[in-house]
Amino acid sequence: MTEMKAPFDGASAKPSGPLAGTLKFVSGLVPNLGRNLALWCRMLVRAPRGQAPRILAGALIAIVLTLGTVVALMFLVDARSTDWVRHLPPWFTDAFEQITNFGLSGWFLIPSGVIVLCLAALASPSLPRMTRGVLGTLAARFGFLFFAVALSSLFDTIVKRLIGRARPYADIPGDPFTYHPFTWRSEFASLPSGHSTTAAAAALAIGAMWPRTRWVMWLYALIIMFSRVVVLAHHPSDVVAGALVGTVGAALVRRWFAARHLVFRATLSVYPGPSLRRISSAIVRAVCGPWGRARSH
Repeated sequence: MTEMKAPFDGASAKPSGPLAGTLKFVSGLVPNLGRNLALWCRMLVRAPRGQAPRILAGALIAIVLTLGTVVALMFLVDARSTDWVRHLPPWFTDAFEQITNFGLSGWFLIPSGVIVLCLAALASPSLPRMTRGVLGTLAARFGFLFFAVALSSLFDTIVKRLIGRARPYADIPGDPFTYHPFTWRSEFASLPSGHSTTAAAAALAIGAMWPRTRWVMWLYALIIMFSRVVVLAHHPSDVVAGALVGTVGAALVRRWFAARHLVFRATLSVYPGPSLRRISSAIVRAVCGPWGRARSH
């Protein structure tokens, strides 16, 4: 007797239940990512909705005085600091060789960039408006941190190679005025300090969004700046110049966001952020929603 085979039903092969919800959720991530990134970029480059406060004369004076300090340090301190560092005990410099790595821009750019991408993928149009608002608010804040550090660091990377100042370990002993302009080599990329730029930009950006962290962030920035001198990667004038670049760069990005009512008001004060309870609730809803709907069906 010939065995009868049941006809193949394509519908029965389709996944159902939680698996269907999972596949639907995953398949929607890429469209969400592209749609939300395009939307957020349009918001970032849209016409200003208000005018940020005028740059105060005191801020301009502070910039000029800082530049004067950089020049004074070049003549009065840089050579002496290099000689001082070369007489430090090895255990001290070895410790700061490890500490200084925490001034790399990747510590801020990679997490903030990944978080923005994840939020863009999760922010589905099917979510409640409140949930999408919380995810968008978080994306704007981490986006501000990303651009504050990235743009400041990019400017620093270009300028330091145009200037071509020799690092303390590469210059003629006792002569901090060794320059090779337009040299794209690491040993001639001392002014301004990239680590100091990153630390100052991150300190200003994070402190502007979460004011209670300001003293911690600026303490972190000062330690990173000091470490660059101790490891003979930069002169004191380099780290002061880098701090100026990072501070001004982050402040300009802050004004750009404020003019478009993103993260900051037109007065530069930060908008209140969502509570941790709302953040956790929004993330759980965005991640677990498809599974819940699949089980209910």
